[in-house]
Amino acid sequence: MDDNEMMTALMKRLTTGHGEGQPIPELPPSLAFTSGKSSEEILADLNKSPLFMTELEENDDVAALQALAYEGTPLENATNFKEQGNECFKEKKWADAKEFYGKGIQIVVAEDRRRDKGEPPKEGDSDSPDEVRKQHAVLEVLYVNRAASHLELRNYRSCTQDCAGALRLNPRNVKAYYRSARALLALGKVREADDACARGLAVAPENAALGALSGEIAAAAAAEAAKSGKERAAAETAQRRARVLKAALRARGVRMRATEKPPEMEDARLQLTPDPEDPKSALSFPTVLLYPAHLESDFIKAFDERECLEQHFGYVFPLPWDRDGSYSANNVQCYMETLTGGLVKVGKKVPLLKVLSAGNVEIVDELVKIFVVPKSKAEGWVQEFKMKKAAEKGVQK
Repeated sequence: MDDNEMMTALMKRLTTGHGEGQPIPELPPSLAFTSGKSSEEILADLNKSPLFMTELEENDDVAALQALAYEGTPLENATNFKEQGNECFKEKKWADAKEFYGKGIQIVVAEDRRRDKGEPPKEGDSDSPDEVRKQHAVLEVLYVNRAASHLELRNYRSCTQDCAGALRLNPRNVKAYYRSARALLALGKVREADDACARGLAVAPENAALGALSGEIAAAAAAEAAKSGKERAAAETAQRRARVLKAALRARGVRMRATEKPPEMEDARLQLTPDPEDPKSALSFPTVLLYPAHLESDFIKAFDERECLEQHFGYVFPLPWDRDGSYSANNVQCYMETLTGGLVKVGKKVPLLKVLSAGNVEIVDELVKIFVVPKSKAEGWVQEFKMKKAAEKGVQK
């Protein structure tokens, strides 16, 4: 029920009384503006009032309307909201039901806070033990019913919180255990769901819903255990393969260095093939071919240690952007940067491993970098490279 529907019902009560044959109660002075008006006229006036504004202001009209909406005792009002919530729930209006249950909860919680402060009840209300017991009984139902609404709305965390509220009032509330377990299972908290379900079954061992849910939780626990086992096995395999790879690199004399920000290479990676757990398998390196004269590049996902550049040039060349035909296997020079920042020439027919194991180069972040320059521009590019490196080191030539 939205604000307009609630106010229409209020206006009907103002103009027709509480029921057929019942006299219309005398209106308080603050509501005298409704006298002699139809419900439509009153509603039109109310549409101009603060009640329909985004932010309510404190004034007599608003206060009087709010008081009228809660004219019964706290127990009566909370019970009324519970019943309205139940009607909405039956019609599968979960959000509306949640709101009505929430209003009822607010009423009883406010009463408990008032009592905690030692404040007396309003005139006509009672704080007798029986009245308080009845309020808490309604509050328990409101909590567990709102939990059901949250469950339907998939507000799982809110559902568990309301179930906890109900269980604080009654540790034997089976519905609270069931709905809490159901919400926890939906959140993937299998262990907590199992605990809630077990506590519910301890109270009601024959409860069919809890029994069925227990089976679901057991299946989820088994699936979770299997998944954890696979993840643990995968992690152990990855660690073992990393140790074997490290040993293979060390045995071949290949220098490696890692930085804080390695490049993104998707699924390409340094590995042993075909058997990643056999150090005698061939090393396969992700490799980037850099064309500094034209600011272009090519990426080779797997460059076998036994292969040479000439083998890859067979499918890399011709380059789609090389309009002058400057790049061919016989017309380029290849270089790698050395440990000291210089350059070493890479033979196009030399196996990659021979270059990497020479001791004067290193692989950074598991990525091999090779500069490819047309022969006609090679000498000039090498000089330019050296000058830039010298400038970086602060050395003037």
